[in-house]
Amino acid sequence: MKSNNSLNSVYFQLTLFADYGPLRYLFFSLCLLIYMTIISANLVIILTVCLEKSLHQPMYIFICCLSFNSLYGSAGFFPRFLMDILSDTHLISRPSCFVQVYVIYSYVTCEMTILSIMAYDRLVAICQPLHYHSKMTSRMVRNLIIFAWIYPAFLIGLCVYITVQLKLCGNKLHRLFCSNWPVVQLSCMDTTVRSVAGLLISLTTIFIPLFFVIYTYLQILLVCRRSSSEFRGKALQTCLPHIVTFLTYSLCLFCELALTRFEADEMNPVITVVLSLEYLIIPPINNPLVYGLNLPQIRGVIFGFLKTCKMCLVAKI
Repeated sequence: MKSNNSLNSVYFQLTLFADYGPLRYLFFSLCLLIYMTIISANLVIILTVCLEKSLHQPMYIFICCLSFNSLYGSAGFFPRFLMDILSDTHLISRPSCFVQVYVIYSYVTCEMTILSIMAYDRLVAICQPLHYHSKMTSRMVRNLIIFAWIYPAFLIGLCVYITVQLKLCGNKLHRLFCSNWPVVQLSCMDTTVRSVAGLLISLTTIFIPLFFVIYTYLQILLVCRRSSSEFRGKALQTCLPHIVTFLTYSLCLFCELALTRFEADEMNPVITVVLSLEYLIIPPINNPLVYGLNLPQIRGVIFGFLKTCKMCLVAKI
């Protein structure tokens, strides 16, 4: 629990920003380039899956959802972040702060939920191939997608609602953006019950999906051990993009969770910035690159579309 001069101020102050003078324009340009890359790469995946009928299959639909979630999470962070880079004051209103917390945290939990659903899809495809089409029906896929959005939305909404009820004795957040735990630390009230509730929500939205993904891959490994080398090669080819995506996201998320366990005020600001931005920048760029370059079906459609565009341009010239 921390205190400073402001009791339940209508604004929060993001204290991790520093005055870099003219360098702020360089940082702004680099971050804008990253944001445009995230938008472009994920839109390519979404449009490719939506427009190509041969990709209207469960695995590719889930990949499309993953890209859409990346756009959603980036929209909750980058526009405000880009404004703050150029601003001399780094104040954010309480409602805007809690909206940002909700968007970023629901992005995080939705990402993990989608990755766990994709792991289940691979489990059925590899371990029960004869039952795949009877289990992964269009209705099942639709229900899984709805669950992937409603489940995190409800639990994170509950988490943010609990935080909004707190009476705060300060308004300084040692962050680049609004985060739930730093806000809770400003509370004048006993936060034991709310901390337990937050721990339970983290358990159900992050760690249960995490352990489920690990369980599915253990099952896949057991099946592969009893199968031929050709079968193992095909299984690895279909699972590798998901494994890379899952490991990358888990590592980035672990860095953010580790950051919440330390006093950010006492850490090197550079380390704090890197740890807090990893899961908002790396996965949204990594996901479309991994799936777009590694899966031959998506890669073939993208290259075919580019070839068609090139031929149209040549024909016009």
